[in-house]
Amino acid sequence: MRKEGLRAIQPPKFIPRTTDSSHGKRVSPNLLLDQPKPTAPNCVWVSDITYMPLKGGKWAYLCVWMDLFSRQVVSWQLADNMQESLVREPLERALLRRRVKPGMIIHSDRGGQYLSHRMKKLIKTFKLKQSMSRADDPYDNAWAESFWSRLKAELNMPKGGYESLEQLKTVLFEYIDGYYNTRRLHSALNYLNPVSFEARYYRQTG
Repeated sequence: MRKEGLRAIQPPKFIPRTTDSSHGKRVSPNLLLDQPKPTAPNCVWVSDITYMPLKGGKWAYLCVWMDLFSRQVVSWQLADNMQESLVREPLERALLRRRVKPGMIIHSDRGGQYLSHRMKKLIKTFKLKQSMSRADDPYDNAWAESFWSRLKAELNMPKGGYESLEQLKTVLFEYIDGYYNTRRLHSALNYLNPVSFEARYYRQTG
């Protein structure tokens, strides 16, 4: 090819977009600006979506909800699409499982999934306060971004992607529930894991 002056055409690498804020829906203000860190569980939960590669050029989408006090992932969901159920269903499961009082803040980016009609109904039912990052400012949700960087570095993802959605679900369950929440030590949590940090809080407060 060099002798003939030919050059291969490389198609641009496709990177999925996980946030589409051009939905035209009314967004919520950022309620976390200049606020101190929460001093108890279930005061602030943050959420985000990321993409993970599957074999054959396909993608899986992962949503997490994290308690900002303990950094515990209180719920997560994996799917082959980014429909609104990706964020709403894990939130609903966590709300039913944990002791959540009215007024808890849930924070996310401006993605349309967080503004669906069913999502708004869930927020109203549990009397939550919705908060959203400012436009094009990833630092407003740095906690979730930090989790993504840890997860993708520590999973050592295979080249070419995971074999299937089912295999990836197993891998994520082992990482999130079997390691990150229960065994991974955090310097910000006095070198405790998230579950132990919350348990200590409840012991101390009775």
